[in-house]
Amino acid sequence: MSDSPTSRGSAGNVIAALCSLFFPGLGQLLQGRILWAAFWLAFAAIAFAITWLITVSLLPFGWPIVAVLSCIHAAVYSPKA
Repeated sequence: MSDSPTSRGSAGNVIAALCSLFFPGLGQLLQGRILWAAFWLAFAAIAFAITWLITVSLLPFGWPIVAVLSCIHAAVYSPKA
């Protein structure tokens, strides 16, 4: 496995994953994947809104779950050569 800046587990992907953990889509945005960034942000916002409506803002779990999924997606990114 090469240790290029865009390979799985590289420092760039780790930073992107951490950014996506705190703000879904930010890691993808840092990697230059604007459509995926918009998707994860929209997905997180929708999940947050649905869980807020269901639980009447008592247990907003949607955002953290999507944040973890976005984090994983950013961490395993490997551009096609």
